[in-house]
Amino acid sequence: MDIPDDIFTEPEDVDPETLANLGPLRRLAGIWEGQRGVDINPKADGPEQRDYYERIEMQPIDPQANGPQLFYGLRYHVHINTREEAITFHDQVGYWLWEPATGLILQTLAIPRGQIAIAAGHAAPDAKQLVLKAERGQTDYGICSTSFLEAAFRTDSYTIQVDFHDDGSWSYVSDTMLQVRGQDAPFLHRDRNTLTKVGEPDLNPWARIERDGQGD
Repeated sequence: MDIPDDIFTEPEDVDPETLANLGPLRRLAGIWEGQRGVDINPKADGPEQRDYYERIEMQPIDPQANGPQLFYGLRYHVHINTREEAITFHDQVGYWLWEPATGLILQTLAIPRGQIAIAAGHAAPDAKQLVLKAERGQTDYGICSTSFLEAAFRTDSYTIQVDFHDDGSWSYVSDTMLQVRGQDAPFLHRDRNTLTKVGEPDLNPWARIERDGQGD
């Protein structure tokens, strides 16, 4: 990464309209549902397949700066259920971030079983596919887990591929490579689904203030 000499000064000309500056992430903004999710996960007797449905809400946040580095992004919440159980199958929160100056894309994720990660990739503003990856042991785009998960279900890598479709929907495949205690070979934990928009995104707070004429 090319680090400038001045690491403190933030950009002056920042557009308050996040939705207009999201690059390829603009196609993720909104509220989405998918009914055909498939999860392959490890069990004592071997791999288990679970079908699931999910709802994802992705809302724009105000521009964020690390000194001269500027991100536009979406705050997201993933909620997944199965037909057989009333309890939540998977819950996940985080951010999708886009750096227009470099094409850097980040996905931060946190799940309520004691695990967080930052996955990174690059893409053009009009990209129809995104590929991001995080690896255990990395200090920038890495994975951090509880002691139990490290010992029993160690996550060595996480990769997500997102494909945008001409009808406005999008699909993903997420691959998590696990080292399960007592098993010699790594286990590929895979999730996939296709999402259809059911709601439009809101404006980010700064853009809403500007729209309402309160920015003076």
